[in-house]
Amino acid sequence: MKGCPRAAFLITMIMKTLFTNIKELIQIRENGEEKISGADMKILPSIKNAFLLVEDEVIVDYGAMADLGILEADHVEDCTGKIVLPAWCDSHTHLVYAGNREQEFVDRINGLSYEEIANRGGGILNSAKKLQETSEEDLYQQSKERLEAVMQMGTGAIEIKSGYGLTTEAELKMLRVIKRLNEEFPLPIKATFLGAHAFPPEYKEDQEAYIDVIINEMLPKVASEGLADFVDAFCETGYFSVAQTEGIMEAAQKYGLPSKIHVNQFTVIDGIEACVKHNALSVDHLEVLEDKDIEVLKNSSTMPVALPTCSYFISIPYTPTRKLMDAGLPLALATDYNPGTTPSGNMNFVVATACIKMKMTPEEAINAATLNGAYAMDLAKDYGSITKGKKANILVTKEIPSYYYLPYAFGDHLLEKVMIHGTFI
Repeated sequence: MKGCPRAAFLITMIMKTLFTNIKELIQIRENGEEKISGADMKILPSIKNAFLLVEDEVIVDYGAMADLGILEADHVEDCTGKIVLPAWCDSHTHLVYAGNREQEFVDRINGLSYEEIANRGGGILNSAKKLQETSEEDLYQQSKERLEAVMQMGTGAIEIKSGYGLTTEAELKMLRVIKRLNEEFPLPIKATFLGAHAFPPEYKEDQEAYIDVIINEMLPKVASEGLADFVDAFCETGYFSVAQTEGIMEAAQKYGLPSKIHVNQFTVIDGIEACVKHNALSVDHLEVLEDKDIEVLKNSSTMPVALPTCSYFISIPYTPTRKLMDAGLPLALATDYNPGTTPSGNMNFVVATACIKMKMTPEEAINAATLNGAYAMDLAKDYGSITKGKKANILVTKEIPSYYYLPYAFGDHLLEKVMIHGTFI
């Protein structure tokens, strides 16, 4: 699908597509649920031997093959032996970046920690230096290839953050690239302003001066150009304090930008409580949690988001998802696709890793990677489930025994077709 912008998809659009003989149609939601919580995450509604009808960009009907009457369609897709499900909703990525950090990968193998690499000028600052030196066009071309790849792997909605700029000019460059991707590709792309990703070296001894740049220089320009849907900060020891993060959230609220915050990746610093207080849409990472954090999340509208392939790649603890769900909370899964700690946007592997390493059931993992992922981007009204009236972002597997096989055969490419907004890509 390389070089296939939005216009090309529209030109080849089929008006009506009928999927027949579906072995199992999963993630059917008829009651308008926007998120799934607690014990309900073990339930994945489905119909065996099913049909699905798509008209233009929208799901218009589905049911058992026994109930299928005479339907006219421009294209009939025989899905004998195949599973059909909604496309993955990846609510946390850093897909727009320059170059790579493969040397740091080897450094970790040789025993250096994330913190040690960062203290030597690696990590986020390394990516920022490369991005500042990269033209906007080059950055777009690199990012475009990554987006095309993750769509082929089944991602049908995605959030992309800035944060590797760390200057006003470079942050705006990243956000303009995200905006261009959103304009030229058919899937929904949510943009998050993450100027508070790390402190540039020149502000190491004067952090508040950089906070002032974020709040009084970057944010107004981001808002005036309409370049972001959300704001984020790396709320963590050695990065942005709870008080600094709260200041950024409060400033963003004045521009109508909700928060999606990195928090509790390495340490517990009461950041979750601050995020809930400010009605953050999501809190992401959560590799370390205390009981008080879980209590704070109860009865809130904030979605916990786990990033299991980050834990896999840099060998840190996995988010205690069982504790979250046992407490009645919802949970989303995302890739954290970035050059340093998760150089992969493969949501299939995220689902498998959640099952293998975090002991989530396949039902829980699929719920977390579809409808709850959509909720964590404020997209659940239109994406994340097989629901009449929602957008037709659909995955068709190869012939497989059951949907359990998706996380079981974690190294195989099991998707046969991907449909985005009613068109196969």
